[in-house]
Amino acid sequence: MAITSASSLSDRILQMTESATIKMAQMARDLAAEGHDVISLSLGEPDFDTPDHIKAAAIEALNDGYTKYTPVPGLVELRDAIKTKFKRDNNLDFDLSQIVVSNGAKQSIANVCLAMLNEGDEVIILAPYWVSYYEIVKLGGGVPIPVFAGIKQDFKATGQQIEDAITEKTKFVLFSSPCNPTGSVYSYDELKEIADVVSRHEGVYIVADEIYEYINFTDNHVSIGTFENVKDRTITINGFSKGFAMTGWRLGYMGAPKEIAAACSKIQGQFTSGATAFGQKAGAHALLSDMTPTDEMREAFLQRRNMVIELLREIPGFKVNNPQGAFYIFPDISHYFGKTDGTSVIKNADDFCHYLLMNAHVAVVTGSAFGADECFRISYAASEQQLKEAIRRIKEAVLKLK
Repeated sequence: MAITSASSLSDRILQMTESATIKMAQMARDLAAEGHDVISLSLGEPDFDTPDHIKAAAIEALNDGYTKYTPVPGLVELRDAIKTKFKRDNNLDFDLSQIVVSNGAKQSIANVCLAMLNEGDEVIILAPYWVSYYEIVKLGGGVPIPVFAGIKQDFKATGQQIEDAITEKTKFVLFSSPCNPTGSVYSYDELKEIADVVSRHEGVYIVADEIYEYINFTDNHVSIGTFENVKDRTITINGFSKGFAMTGWRLGYMGAPKEIAAACSKIQGQFTSGATAFGQKAGAHALLSDMTPTDEMREAFLQRRNMVIELLREIPGFKVNNPQGAFYIFPDISHYFGKTDGTSVIKNADDFCHYLLMNAHVAVVTGSAFGADECFRISYAASEQQLKEAIRRIKEAVLKLK
């Protein structure tokens, strides 16, 4: 019997969903290659360049010979800078053995899932969630349990919702704040409520993704790991991509209980080993030097957010909240479900985003990828001119839907 091509692949890859953000970005590039003027608001990537002083630190490190393998959990110099940063910015106390540097925060999350999950363990994921959480948990053998909060809750789950979702199989709760895709930021009281719930369930951990920490418009970022009743059961994930515009550097890190940190280092040692030497040197410099470029970037994002919200609220049928961080808007567009332009029928957010790409030549990401079928994500990590033109096109296209 002939062997089909599908049978050569593992079940885990066949069951894995492609990243919707990457898929939409590729579709936009393909359309642009055909000669269309496409505005892509799909990727979560700052449109700013890495600050010059950070690039200079990398160049100096290269010239100083930092081109060799590094210790798997990271250079001592960087881990020491991360330890200082955790205490300075988050009031979190970690020693160096609790800090692991990885090739991006995404790898840190994958390390945690591979280190902690057995087949059938459940992970409560606060939804809307970052697109990769769901698939990484599955890859680790876990069962994703989304706990959803819609726009009426500002996309933030309550402690009671989490309590109701916890079972004897629950291993940890996973979420981001500021949140991708919604931009919502959990307050002190909201995080305390979650901490109090988790603390009552022995053996349940928290994995807090704080990659957007420095793009927070509340001026009051709270780390859930600071609450005494869960500090020994919290893994804090962070990185350099968003706050320092270092997406291509692939540099992330975690602070965790010692046993979990050691397990993550063990896994990483078999997959990638340590992150780039010169990148780590630059990362240490970034954490301990001038934060003015990061502050300026945050202010620029805030101005864009205000502009985008104002323009989107002028579009009939769009429900738009007021996100307090990151660089995303997550409008509820369920008003348009069932409507048509005479050719296309909008049945869901997938159809809506495809309609915008084909008819407005604007690339955005369907909310279904984030566990929210009635929404779509706009990244406003683009110039004001591009954003104004994109929203003008979106408005023009949706007004044709009747």
